Amino acid sequence: MIKGYIEINKDICKGCELCIEACPQGSLRLSTHINTRGYRYVELVEQNCTGCTNCALVCPDVAITVFREQKPKKAV
Repeated sequence: MIKGYIEINKDICKGCELCIEACPQGSLRLSTHINTRGYRYVELVEQNCTGCTNCALVCPDVAITVFREQKPKKAV
């Protein structure tokens, strides 16, 4: 299975929750903390991200960056 991880820019997230609904792994939730703009922001709660990019594609504020780990090379 491919592993991925995301970085969320909490200062520009406005907590619209679109990414939470788009995540097939259920890795995201709305934080109980408030950012500098006065919004509750999204945070990663499960380390089961596959790097599918669904969250980043639906984010209207471009607050999410997705990274994927390299696949291990097969031995020849």
